[in-house]
Amino acid sequence: MVTGERERECWPQTVKSAFIVNQISMEHSENEDLEKFLRNVDEINELMKELNSSDVATQERAVEKADRFVASFEEEKTHLNRTVINKKPSSASGPLNPMFEPNPSQENFMKALEKDAEERRKRRQVKEERAKALKEKGNKAFALGDYEVAVKFYTEGLEQLRDMQALYTNRAQAFIKLKKYKEAISDCEWALKCNDKCIKAYVHMGRAHLAMKNFTESRLCYEKILDIEPERESLVKDYLAQVDLEEKKNFQEEIARQELREGKEGVTTVPDLLKKLDKSSEINQYYCEGVELLSQAIKDSTGQTLFRLNNGFSIIAGNNFVRSCLAQTSKEPYSEELCVSMLRLWRVVCCGNEENQLLLLQCSSTREQIVQWLASPVSAIQQACLTLLCMYSETQHGKRLVIKNLSLHRMAENLMDCVCKDVTAGTMALTVLENLAGENKFQMQFRENFAEVFTPPLECLLGNISAPSQELLVSLISVIGAMCRDEAIGNKMASCEAFWKSSFSAMGPCASCAYRSILYPLLGLMINTASNPTPVIQEHAVVGCSKCVALLSDPDGGIISRAAGLLSVVLPRSAAATQEAVQQGVVKRLLKILKVAGLTSSRYAIKALAVCTASSQQACEELVKFDKRLVTVRKLLGSSDEVVLGNAALCLGHCLVVQGAAASLLGTDCVPLLLRHAAGEATRAAVQQNAAIALGKLCKAEPRYTASGTCILSLLQWVPL
Repeated sequence: MVTGERERECWPQTVKSAFIVNQISMEHSENEDLEKFLRNVDEINELMKELNSSDVATQERAVEKADRFVASFEEEKTHLNRTVINKKPSSASGPLNPMFEPNPSQENFMKALEKDAEERRKRRQVKEERAKALKEKGNKAFALGDYEVAVKFYTEGLEQLRDMQALYTNRAQAFIKLKKYKEAISDCEWALKCNDKCIKAYVHMGRAHLAMKNFTESRLCYEKILDIEPERESLVKDYLAQVDLEEKKNFQEEIARQELREGKEGVTTVPDLLKKLDKSSEINQYYCEGVELLSQAIKDSTGQTLFRLNNGFSIIAGNNFVRSCLAQTSKEPYSEELCVSMLRLWRVVCCGNEENQLLLLQCSSTREQIVQWLASPVSAIQQACLTLLCMYSETQHGKRLVIKNLSLHRMAENLMDCVCKDVTAGTMALTVLENLAGENKFQMQFRENFAEVFTPPLECLLGNISAPSQELLVSLISVIGAMCRDEAIGNKMASCEAFWKSSFSAMGPCASCAYRSILYPLLGLMINTASNPTPVIQEHAVVGCSKCVALLSDPDGGIISRAAGLLSVVLPRSAAATQEAVQQGVVKRLLKILKVAGLTSSRYAIKALAVCTASSQQACEELVKFDKRLVTVRKLLGSSDEVVLGNAALCLGHCLVVQGAAASLLGTDCVPLLLRHAAGEATRAAVQQNAAIALGKLCKAEPRYTASGTCILSLLQWVPL
């Protein structure tokens, strides 16, 4: 045995390790068992660590292990050895590896090894191309719903390339479609041997376990995804919710079957009634009364489950008379009553039962009918339908079903018609919309036509404010506000002239005592919408800001705060509106707010004041006049809120153009405060800049400040004046 430095000279570690890896690749290329291949790879990794060790003894032991490892492969290949480099047979006493024969040619060995590796690489490349082509064929078959054919192609692909992860996960997905769940789990396990962080493998394994009612194992699979990619928390949460729903459904069905077997009192009523309703050619009143009795018989989850297990949805939907009544094409007696009874039955059957909710909306005819009934001229049908939708929209599961299965555009249009025509129906319609409006997927459906669907009812109600419509307006404003959190919808709303015209016009009537409940939410919606700058706002800014100035004297602090907020976002859009506001005495009113206001009001008021003083000499003069030595503004320079202090510094800088304003600040804490913020204590660059500019203007307006220290002089060298 060659050891130490001599060993490393005869057989460098890189060469020897490459030889071993090629031996294992050969085993793999001959389609040996993949699991054995992976074990060998792990052993090689450990061996490589030892070969790369800085300890000579460790390296020598690794060399011995490598000899034995290679020898084991030589013994297994009695029929063929594709990596023989030395054609001469080795002596009985010599080492098994040809590198240990006398006078080895390292250069020849390397050339042969490289040639062998290149041949293997080419063979591997050919097999990879074949496997990818078969995978694509399998994907096409899967997309067409031909899952047996898909499995066939994926299997042929694995015969070409046993370690292609995607083939295992794709075949697992096809197996799930074929309800071969054990085979799917096995494929997922093989995929994880190829890549232990394969997310798809855990997803499909979780689905397979769920289908087999292995709820604990399914949860573990989904939770494993979080260990690999924590950012997928939302996805995992949805998967776990599916497991919970399926487990709940399974539990309910076990209880129902058990009670049925035990002959619990009243438990057979639902199946018996369904059998009677399954009869055909009965008179109309028979079905109407039967549905009513069925609604009364279903009193708990067991009744709901028995309705489902006894094909209740199919039995009722399969009746010709019932179908014609639900489609509202029948003029027979009791047709309208049957529609109302059916809607009531569905609400009873689906309330709190997620599986029944799903089954009801999976029926295409039912989905269409629910949307149609919202526009029914029969008030009882319309309200029964609204009640059903309210029940769905109360839970996250129900919301998702509505968003996924119903025609949302038609539904929203019909709901908005309810709002405009009837207070009772409108209240229920807005309850549904309020529950849905915050859902991102719901918002996405209205990015293109939001204004067309939602603005006309708002414009109509704002133009005809009355005592009965107050609650409707408040709810509708809430719905639109929630929808406008979507950026695209917010931009659409900001560009809607009808919205601004009707909203500014309604501010006056809403300020009266009778309709004040509308004003606060309306101002909030306008503030948020005006945050998206559009030219449309400018057209109505003068009138709107004039009404906001009037509201600054309102007895309600919340109204005052929001009026200041609307001024702070609208005034920057219009110089004409700013001038009009100054003429109406906005400076004095804003100053009054700043003396007593909380943080939010201060933010709004000082921003509006900064806008006024930036463009109006009159505003600057009034501020200096009403706020002697700018006490209120200087106080805001000590605020912990950088939005407030930044605008305060800006406002102070604007006022220094007024004769005597700078001199009045001598001896105050103005300079130290500005220096502190300009020197970098503030984290926002804009705040630092505003403070530095104000300080520079102060020194320029009053030369006595330049004697206060060299720090001010140095600031003057770079501050833009």
